[in-house]
Amino acid sequence: MSVIVIQFTTLDGIVSDPDGSDGTPDGGWIFRYGREEIDGDKFRLGSTLDGGVMLLGRRTWEAFSRLWPGRDDEFSARMNAGAKLVASRTLTDVSAWTNSSVLDGDLVDAVKREERDVIVIGSLPVVRTLMAEDLVDEYRLITFPTVLGTGERLFPAGGPPLHLECREIEKTAHTVFARYGRAAR
Repeated sequence: MSVIVIQFTTLDGIVSDPDGSDGTPDGGWIFRYGREEIDGDKFRLGSTLDGGVMLLGRRTWEAFSRLWPGRDDEFSARMNAGAKLVASRTLTDVSAWTNSSVLDGDLVDAVKREERDVIVIGSLPVVRTLMAEDLVDEYRLITFPTVLGTGERLFPAGGPPLHLECREIEKTAHTVFARYGRAAR
């Protein structure tokens, strides 16, 4: 079992409001370069979606549950068919998106018990909780040529050192996909 974090990020490490749904002044920065930069399986999840489980925070799940069920391309079909766990203390009805269930109990304990690969999409509070417990095995990032200067960073200032190794990198028309895993200890 691996924990894989996937994030859209700017050159300066900002991950907040990539789609503009939070209404921040600089939100929506992922759409600046065209939908082709984000459509499809840009994070190379492939069969990991089939046998793994997506772990989403409540806000990310709510946004995705409005977006993904109405799509019918091949990648969307995989997203819709995949198992989804929602980390929430307040959400009870997850029927809006197929194969969703609310995570039972403590987030960290649930991830430690999970036998499938766990794919954390967006959901910065969830990511930070797992990072604090050293549970993240891999980061898959799509970096946009944008500098915002303010916003939530994936790796906040003052956090503990994290030593990773680059496992894959590829430039697209405007962005860079990079896969980083735990460095050998």
